[in-house]
Amino acid sequence: MKSDNHNLPDKNGFFGEYGGKFVPETLMYALEELETTYKNLKDNIEFKDQFYKDLSEFVGRPSPLYFAKRLTKHYGSGSIWLKREDLNHTGAHKINNTIGQILLAKYMGKKRIIAETGAGQHGVATATVAARLGLECHIYMGSEDVQRQSLNVYRIKLLGAQVHAVDSGSATLKDALNEALRDWVTNVDDTYYIIGSVTGPHPYPMIVRDFNSVVGEELITQSKELFNAMPDAIVACVGGGSNAMGAFYPFIKFNETRLIGVEAGGEGIETGEHAAPLNDGAPGVLHGSLSYLMQDNSGQVKGTKSVSAGLDYPGVGPEHSWLKDSGRAEYVAVSDDAALKAFHEVSEMEGIIPALETAHAFAYLDTLMKEFDINSNIIVNVSGRGDKDINTVADIDGIKI
Repeated sequence: MKSDNHNLPDKNGFFGEYGGKFVPETLMYALEELETTYKNLKDNIEFKDQFYKDLSEFVGRPSPLYFAKRLTKHYGSGSIWLKREDLNHTGAHKINNTIGQILLAKYMGKKRIIAETGAGQHGVATATVAARLGLECHIYMGSEDVQRQSLNVYRIKLLGAQVHAVDSGSATLKDALNEALRDWVTNVDDTYYIIGSVTGPHPYPMIVRDFNSVVGEELITQSKELFNAMPDAIVACVGGGSNAMGAFYPFIKFNETRLIGVEAGGEGIETGEHAAPLNDGAPGVLHGSLSYLMQDNSGQVKGTKSVSAGLDYPGVGPEHSWLKDSGRAEYVAVSDDAALKAFHEVSEMEGIIPALETAHAFAYLDTLMKEFDINSNIIVNVSGRGDKDINTVADIDGIKI
């Protein structure tokens, strides 16, 4: 949970011009209580020891940095390494953050846990840590995502949590987050809201980043051990942005490492049918934070399109917006078709079935690897495994399971 690489966010929760707290007055006290609790605990030895102990004993960290031999041979230009967050307990990076936030909830004496989820991985991770502590848990999920992520919905229910399908709006992640915020406003005294990404009002973008930065911390050590250098590039998919930020944050000070975020290009940026606010958006306020946002000329939030439920979100974390404007990170987009192609290729070449979210990062290798020579080391952050997406891909391929 290192936070010494740069001094952002500032005391008001801004990364440059992005971030802040744009919420009803009802939530201001809750956010201030959370910020004070986190500041008091983040450097507390007992708290940190418990966090890292849980990551080791319950999650199975550190996750391996794996040499992708066949992908490397396929591209013929540089070594490709895979940070295997898919091997974590619950199957994705999301558990890193929920382990940390459930400890905060415990210290704050909260008895009820709520969360939003898109692809379902954050919902599963939240339900998992709530079950471990015997806490009441409610997961909000767009009804569209309930259908395409039915496996994760059942996993959440098996873990004892209640799933609330949200029918409003586009019935995806944005709308699930809206409903979770409404719940929190109503039940703020006894409820802890575990936000799943580096989005939302301050201090959430900072807290989620810090807890998930264990990924980048491990990468620094593993890179030195495995190829005795900093990586030339780290590639990660970006929806709200927690998986990418966890890998990027500890590397911000290492300018020799390119940081490349891959958004969901949907049907193509030029069509407007996508979920890529950093590539085709403008600053605006959504869910309590100022950041890049997909919006129309009237400032209304636009609909999104992505084959991946976890990337199907019209906004992005404020720190990613700052990294884009500062030039420290690059943000690109790949289409649904390219992601689906990569999903199949990685499965067949490496024996690893990636989440559709992660498949976007793999798809960008087709472009990226042309920019590197044989001595380069490129890391792809494998944010999650693709078990949850089998039904979606099978339907697209015309296969009945």
